[in-house]
Amino acid sequence: MKLFIGSLPYGTTETELTDIFSGYGTVISVKLIMDHFTGQSKGFGFVEMETRGEGHKAMEDLNGKEYKHRRLVCNEAQVQKKKGSRRR
Repeated sequence: MKLFIGSLPYGTTETELTDIFSGYGTVISVKLIMDHFTGQSKGFGFVEMETRGEGHKAMEDLNGKEYKHRRLVCNEAQVQKKKGSRRR
């Protein structure tokens, strides 16, 4: 199950996210979204848990929870639709 994690402090690392979510089960992958120009975090990312049960437990416990003075947003990630080419 893939989760969207928002409202992250900009200094959060993928290792920190792995540590937080590993308390709920097996973490398959963690991806912070970075700004292409500055290399800094955009304040959100994705965590993939091994099972839906683990993902739901993490969502229930972490959505709205304070982490480093920010309230986390933790939802099931939406499937991204493929975008067409902008070139013509």
